[in-house]
Amino acid sequence: MKTIDELLAEGVSGKRVFVRADLNVPLAVNGGRTEISDDGRIRAVQPTITKLAEAGARVIVASHLGRPKGAPDPAFSLAPAAARLGELLGTDVAFATDTVGASAKETVAALADGQVAVIENLRFNAGETAKDDAERGAFADQLAELADVYVGDGFGAVHRKHASVFDLPARLPHAAGYLIATEVGVLKKLTAEVKRPYVVILGGAKVSDKLAVIDELLGKADRLLIGGGMAYTFLYAKGYEVGISLLQKDQVDVVKEYMERAEKNGVELVLPVDILASKDFPDLKTKAPADFITVDADKIPADQEGLDIGPKTRELYASKITDAETVFWNGPVGVFEHPDYAGGTRAIAQALVDSDAFTVVGGGDSAAAVRTLGFDENAFGHISTGGGASLEYLEGKTLPGLAALEV
Repeated sequence: MKTIDELLAEGVSGKRVFVRADLNVPLAVNGGRTEISDDGRIRAVQPTITKLAEAGARVIVASHLGRPKGAPDPAFSLAPAAARLGELLGTDVAFATDTVGASAKETVAALADGQVAVIENLRFNAGETAKDDAERGAFADQLAELADVYVGDGFGAVHRKHASVFDLPARLPHAAGYLIATEVGVLKKLTAEVKRPYVVILGGAKVSDKLAVIDELLGKADRLLIGGGMAYTFLYAKGYEVGISLLQKDQVDVVKEYMERAEKNGVELVLPVDILASKDFPDLKTKAPADFITVDADKIPADQEGLDIGPKTRELYASKITDAETVFWNGPVGVFEHPDYAGGTRAIAQALVDSDAFTVVGGGDSAAAVRTLGFDENAFGHISTGGGASLEYLEGKTLPGLAALEV
């Protein structure tokens, strides 16, 4: 895989460099104004863009945002991300209001050496995500006309076989940006170069989202700590009453088999011992005080829903992290967006901060959680920008975006 430093050594001054970034940031409407609630992914790609611009490249930044259905949708415009990128770079960033149309062509043509532009959401064009190779390739051809060189630095999208991620690198000289190089280096420390004890914390809503990675980790991790909505399927599989908690009954047999295999393989699989439960899901907009009870994990009332791990579980999980050499965490262990149910996720984050281990926070909601809860990002070994991509790498899958850069 060619590095960006190798590309820079060859010279990029005056060249149009297409940077496939991941600017898929969370947006919120506040007083009629759209605001970015977490700019971590924009900051993550900033070093690559800065280095290219300083070397005299004409930088074209492209990304997706959300899931528009192959057509323009103002709710998913990259305009706020472009504005924030300009603030971080300390310079004007041009913005094209389409992907490969007149605005994109005019915006790119107007760039001078060292200037930066962002083109509109790639998923506004159906060709970006098309299953048909020819349709996807046709869109990649149009994107290739905008640039001379391709730099892949959108790690959060490398597990997608999309036009700008997989097809476009085949059409241009290409290299990996600093972010992708960092992410891949970190993931190697979680797979091929693991220091033990190796502890993995998995949370999030659905166990089905994590089945493949659990299957793989049962042969690699020393301990698996389970939290979040997915924990209730495990508790149910143990024969516990879980009330109205999130439950995937169709996955119970698989979960039982995983628990049996963990015991056979000597992998310590740890489940919550107590739960914060309520009859009502919390109000996440006003964050009004929640009405909840703390109960043992095997005593959740039939009319209650588990929404966070309890204080005993927080202490238990922290103790399982203390002696770790490597820790990977993916997925909040409670509804952290509400202050009354953020305690479990905060406790996990604090345990990682207090640990002497190499700690990796696995993207998505986990990354947003540590920032929302006020933790210093530098207190962790690495905060990934790609939850889904990280999980698929750990599963041993070939990621299309990485494979394209290796050719």
